[in-house]
Amino acid sequence: MRIERRLQQPWWLAVVVPIASLVVAFVLSAVVLLLTGHPPIRSFHRLFDAAFIAHGALSETVVSATPLAFTGLAAAVAFRMNLFNIGGEGQLYGGAITGAIVALLMAGAPSPLVIAGMVAAGAVGGALLAAIPAVLRAFFSTNEIITSLMLNYVVGLVLEYLIFDSHSYLRDTSGFQASVFPQGKSLPSEATWSSWSVHSVALPLGFLLAIGVAVVVWVLYARTRFGFEVQVIADAPRAGRYAGMRTRRKILAVMCLSGAIAGIGGASQDGDFRHQLDPRGLRQANYGYTGIVVAALARYNPLAVVPVALLLGGLQNAGFALQGVDFPNGLVGVMQGLILFCVLGGELFVRYRVRFERGPRVTKSPAPEPTP
Repeated sequence: MRIERRLQQPWWLAVVVPIASLVVAFVLSAVVLLLTGHPPIRSFHRLFDAAFIAHGALSETVVSATPLAFTGLAAAVAFRMNLFNIGGEGQLYGGAITGAIVALLMAGAPSPLVIAGMVAAGAVGGALLAAIPAVLRAFFSTNEIITSLMLNYVVGLVLEYLIFDSHSYLRDTSGFQASVFPQGKSLPSEATWSSWSVHSVALPLGFLLAIGVAVVVWVLYARTRFGFEVQVIADAPRAGRYAGMRTRRKILAVMCLSGAIAGIGGASQDGDFRHQLDPRGLRQANYGYTGIVVAALARYNPLAVVPVALLLGGLQNAGFALQGVDFPNGLVGVMQGLILFCVLGGELFVRYRVRFERGPRVTKSPAPEPTP
């Protein structure tokens, strides 16, 4: 058996292999459900109903999918250039911090201006954090995986310090209860992001903004010179440098764009859902790390990130809704892992072919005649 790279990838493989990978993932999930004493058909029906069909379930799924869409897009933007930005978690924290600061400073201003300021501040906060590993990678050849990952813990500690361990501008210090149970200041009403109801499904502004960002990123990568140069540098860095492409500038631009998208996701958490800077809730959610899974399942296609975020958001929402003695929430995590494993394993058959070859026949030489 030999594995060799495909010189040409048939178009149908990009459709058949992901579908087959999902089928295999659900078969393996059914085996796990059987081994744990849960009827597979009934369990899948309960999950689907709790995620998309039950009253208010689809709205909750959209809420869960919104931050995953932003962090998934952030990861996909960087990975398309073979830059492994693992810092989406910290960049989302940074966007939440800067977005909350601007919202409090602009209290009393017209709501559209406050929302626009929060989006811009979130993008700047995330981009500045992403610029640190970008500079280290571009000018000092430092591994961006390590630096961006370590920044997640640094920014997470800063986030908790601002609310729990200091009397910062973002902490609510009014009243005795605030001193006993520290929490962030409530954002002004002007900082509440709008939402629209379509067929009884609530669509927050952040989710619609994530869809818009996905379209813009797709156009940027598929229809512009910038995207072409990014693809060339990702596939053949030496060829890109020989053609005069500025590799360092592209590294900085792509990483900052990735961080800005994650930062907007943090601002969305402030304006759409939490309406205050909430360190404990943000850190427990692990949006940045789950976003890497979303990007991988979407094969780093920006237009596929939002549907995949809805799928994983629905699974998470169903897990929380069904959590109990008869259905542990850990089963949902196992299913997510199986889906990721099978889809990434299926990539092998898209990029490579498995060739079986028969070895040459070994003919036995006649035994020498005995000498008298």
